Amino acid sequence: MPAPHPRRLWRFTLASAVSATLLAVVAGCEPSHAGTAAASTPTKAASATAAVSSTPSGKANAAGGGRTPGSTPSGGSTSVGGGSTTGNSVTFMGKSTVSIGGGMTDASAAAAPFDVRYQYLVSPPAPSRDLYTASSCPNGLNWWGCVDGGRGGIIPTMEARAAQATYHGRPHPQTMMWTWFELPDLTTNPTWQEEVQAVNRVDLLTRYLNDYRFFLQKIGTSHDMIDLEPDFWGFARGMGNVTKVPAQVTAAAPQDCANQANSVAGLAHCLIAMTRKYAPNAAVGLHLTCWDWPGNVARCGRDYVALGATGADFLVGEVEAADAGVNALPANGGHNSFWTNQKWAAQLAYWKQMADTVGHPIVAWQIPLGNMRQNNTVNHYKDDKVDWLFSHMDQVASAHVAGLLFGPGTPDSTTVESDGGNLFAKTIAYRNSGGTPLK
Repeated sequence: MPAPHPRRLWRFTLASAVSATLLAVVAGCEPSHAGTAAASTPTKAASATAAVSSTPSGKANAAGGGRTPGSTPSGGSTSVGGGSTTGNSVTFMGKSTVSIGGGMTDASAAAAPFDVRYQYLVSPPAPSRDLYTASSCPNGLNWWGCVDGGRGGIIPTMEARAAQATYHGRPHPQTMMWTWFELPDLTTNPTWQEEVQAVNRVDLLTRYLNDYRFFLQKIGTSHDMIDLEPDFWGFARGMGNVTKVPAQVTAAAPQDCANQANSVAGLAHCLIAMTRKYAPNAAVGLHLTCWDWPGNVARCGRDYVALGATGADFLVGEVEAADAGVNALPANGGHNSFWTNQKWAAQLAYWKQMADTVGHPIVAWQIPLGNMRQNNTVNHYKDDKVDWLFSHMDQVASAHVAGLLFGPGTPDSTTVESDGGNLFAKTIAYRNSGGTPLK
C-alpha cells in the first residue's frame, strides 16, 4: 500500500487547575489534529505535547454519548449505540435521525439543538499508577488526568455539562464523545514508524493501557462515545499487515487482554474489550484512517475487520481538518480543498462501503466550519462543507452516516463561535424540519 499520509498533530496545553468556567469558554476551540495533502513519502508527525501545569493555561474541546451494541447500519429494524428498535427505523445513540454536534462552548451548545459535543484527551500516560489514587497532582505534570481537579476530574465535569445542556431554556441533554489520542505521546517527538514501534515495548504499552483503563473507570456506567486514536491505525497499516505488526498486548494488560494477539490488531481488540468491561454503556469506535482509500476500499475494509471494527459500535470518519481558506495559504501548500459534488459522492460511497463492511455507521468528525460569508482572516476562513452537508442530508444518511460533528482542526480555522452563526442557523432549521432519518 502507499506510504502513510503525513499528518500535523496539534497539541494544546492542559492545566491541572482549569476551572469549569474556563473549560466552558475554551471547549470546542482546541484543535489537536490536522491533515495535509497526500504524499508519496511518509514524514514525521510533528507534535508538541500537552503539558499540564498548576496554572490555567490550556484549552479543551467537548462532546457526549451512550450505547448498546448494534447489528448493522442499514436495513430493517436496527438499534445501534444505545437506541431502541421501532418498526423499520434505525437508531444510533438513542436517535433515529442524523445527529449534529461538535466542539463548542457551553453558550454555543445552548444556541441550537445540538446532540453531541466532543473533547480531546491528549497527553502522555500517567508516569505512575500512584497518580490514579493520589490526592493531588505534582505541579507541571503533563497528564490529561490532572485537568480540572481530582484524578480524571475532566470526565465527570464534561459529562455533567453535556447532561445538563439546555436549549431555549429547557433541558436538552447532549452526548459526550471523547477523542482518545495518547499513542503519539508514548515517546518524545516520534516519527510515524516509531509511534507504531512504541506499542511493542512492554513498559510503554503497560502505561498506555493502565491510562485507558483509568479513563474507562472514570466513565463507568455513563453513556459516552469514545473515538480511538486518530492517525495510528493508518500508521500501523503503513507498517504492513495489522495482524503481524507487533504489540506487547498480553504482557501489558494480562488481567484484561491475555487472550488477545500480540499485534496491532490485538491492541485494537484489547481496547474494545476493555471498553466493554469497564464502561459497559459506552459506545466505542475506531478512527477510520485509510489514506489510500481511493480505489482501495476493499483492503481498508479487510484491515478494519482485522482490527475488530465489527465488534465496535461505529467508525469515525474525516474530511479536511482545516478550512479551505486555511489550506489555500501559501504557507500551507496553497492547495484547493473546496469540494465538488463528485468528490463528495466518492467520499460518501467510501463511507457507505466501510459501514456496510463492518456493520456499523460512520460518525464524521472535526468537519471544517468555514462558509463563503467569511473574509479569510484568522478564525474566519472560507469553506463550503457545512452548507453542502446540510443541503444534502439524504445523501449523508444514505451513506450510513449517523452523526456530523463540526470543529476546527487548526488554530486559525473557523470555529462555531466565529462562523457568523451559520452552524446555529443550519442546525435549528434541520431540527425544525424534523431531521433526516438514519438509513
